[in-house]
Amino acid sequence: MMDLHVHSTFSDGTYSPTELVEIAKNIGLKAISITDHDTVDGTSEALRAGARLDLRVISGVELSVFLDDIHFHLLGYNFNHQDSQLLGGLSVLQESRNKRNSKIIANLQAMGLDVSDEELQVISGNGQTGRPHIARLMVKKNIVKSIDQAFTLYLRKGKKGYVSRFIYHVEEAITLIHASGGSVVLAHPVQINRSIDVLDNLLARLKKIGLDGVETFYPTQKGKFHRKLRRLAQSCNLFETGGSDYHGNIRPGTSMAGHKNHPVPFELLTLMEQYRLINTPN
Repeated sequence: MMDLHVHSTFSDGTYSPTELVEIAKNIGLKAISITDHDTVDGTSEALRAGARLDLRVISGVELSVFLDDIHFHLLGYNFNHQDSQLLGGLSVLQESRNKRNSKIIANLQAMGLDVSDEELQVISGNGQTGRPHIARLMVKKNIVKSIDQAFTLYLRKGKKGYVSRFIYHVEEAITLIHASGGSVVLAHPVQINRSIDVLDNLLARLKKIGLDGVETFYPTQKGKFHRKLRRLAQSCNLFETGGSDYHGNIRPGTSMAGHKNHPVPFELLTLMEQYRLINTPN
């Protein structure tokens, strides 16, 4: 079993890359990928921990993208995490995050809420800061009772605290990952639409642009939807991946993928790498 979708303290998770690798090893996983938002800063640490514990670590990242009026996430895998072009592309996203965070804090302050950029920095530490960190700060200051309530009342699109940010067009993001030697996967399609017909059309478009795979194994993709999604991936000649989207103790009741908890077959990693060998230009 494996988990190719987890988040560390370098974005909005609560465990370090080393701690995540240790958890994966302890529950018997064979491979893990830390897919932090807009950053690969935790990859080297994860690789070192994986080598020490004899656990396979795959480079990973999660990017927000758009196509027409659709916003969704991509996962990049198996790329050179030290590639200068990739790091440059990610730095653009990181700067857009920083600007948005300050604007969101200013919006909340204008509403009379007691929050500051300095307090937010303490919450986020050295990682990429985003709305989940702002939500955690609001919980800590007793402004809201939960992270979900912070989003519902203040941080979700359409609410007074919300601020948009720059994200790449899907074709730009795919090109960025491919240029660093990686493969690109559509993350948790269930969050885009539960209609298989809609996803069929989207995947056909993305395949032409350069999409390589689909995250078919995901905690909220079960039963009939899961089976149909797997068939759809196969019909589109896209490899399958899976993971838990684990963020640590920030989300109570969640856990890393495992043998009993939304298991992700290790064999999918072999198929991913076979696809990569066949489809990577010489």
